[in-house]
Amino acid sequence: MSEQTSLAREVSVAEAIRCAQGDLLRRDPSVVVMGLNAMSPLGIFGTVSGLYEEFGSDRVIETPASEAAMTGIALGMATAGHRPIVVHQRFDFALLTVDQTVNQVAKWHYMYGGRLRAPMVVRMVVGRGWGQGPQHSQALHAWFAHVPGLRVVMSSFPQESYDQLYLATMSDTPVIFVEHRWMHLVKGPLIQRPPVGSQRTTVVRKAGLDVTIVATSYMVVESILAAEMLTTRGISAEVLDLIVVSPLETEVIEASVKKTGRLLVADIGGKSFGIGSEIVSTISEKMLRDLRAAPCRIGLPFVPTPTSAVAAADFYPRAVDIANQVLFMLGHRSEDFFTDSSKPNQLDVPNPQFFGPY
Repeated sequence: MSEQTSLAREVSVAEAIRCAQGDLLRRDPSVVVMGLNAMSPLGIFGTVSGLYEEFGSDRVIETPASEAAMTGIALGMATAGHRPIVVHQRFDFALLTVDQTVNQVAKWHYMYGGRLRAPMVVRMVVGRGWGQGPQHSQALHAWFAHVPGLRVVMSSFPQESYDQLYLATMSDTPVIFVEHRWMHLVKGPLIQRPPVGSQRTTVVRKAGLDVTIVATSYMVVESILAAEMLTTRGISAEVLDLIVVSPLETEVIEASVKKTGRLLVADIGGKSFGIGSEIVSTISEKMLRDLRAAPCRIGLPFVPTPTSAVAAADFYPRAVDIANQVLFMLGHRSEDFFTDSSKPNQLDVPNPQFFGPY
């Protein structure tokens, strides 16, 4: 048995995030974790469970329900030598902090010629699930990816989530760390030790020859399931996990598209004006002659998130939608498409089969 295999253990993404913060708190006294319900037994979906009991209220800080104030306090702490990790239990709540995050923390390094930095991580949880509705479920990572000075990272499987959160906290660059509630459930191997060297910003989750599927966060899981469906039709799909969306590095995507000649982007956010649009336009500008078919995007429709389970069932794209879009790209007729007979009654509730990446 190799050393790597012997050191790895099976954990959920939520546990990997908790472990990363615990290790950071033990390693560096300047690190603090702060957020609403940080001292709750539920531990913000299990991502901070037990940390308050171990490190106390000076290091794991329970905050009032005032996101703008707590983010402003974290900004002041960052400029004074601390490395705060700020947690917003819903991405939507972080919109109350746009001035602090966008107008201040993202720009200070540039405005002060590098003499003033604000090394802080802002964790934002996409609140899909159980009828969260229009104001508690938005995935607006493309908003923050639009802002120079911010690094935007999507939580991935356990190892990558641990490594990226660890590196983000120890860097001097402000980082938006986006988590999907359904990804918190996904399990995989984790080697719990400080990451060495630069980490991959895009990971090949499944190799393929016929089409490149670039996916973010939970849509990676759906894309892997779609790729498995496509194998039954003799189609080989390559699935790429885009972990860092800003700054966007496209080398891995370009190499894959060079091989497959086809591109589909599946994002957890909106289809319009989103990450998918950016990747499609970038690859089209650079590699138009390499494309055998028009690139495609899959994302949320341009309407607010529905609350009812019936409406949500038609709102969120699934593996079958990805697979059928690939069939369309390859020239298949609609009668050849996969059927949606397995559609769950409540698509807003996590599917219990999604407990592993493969």
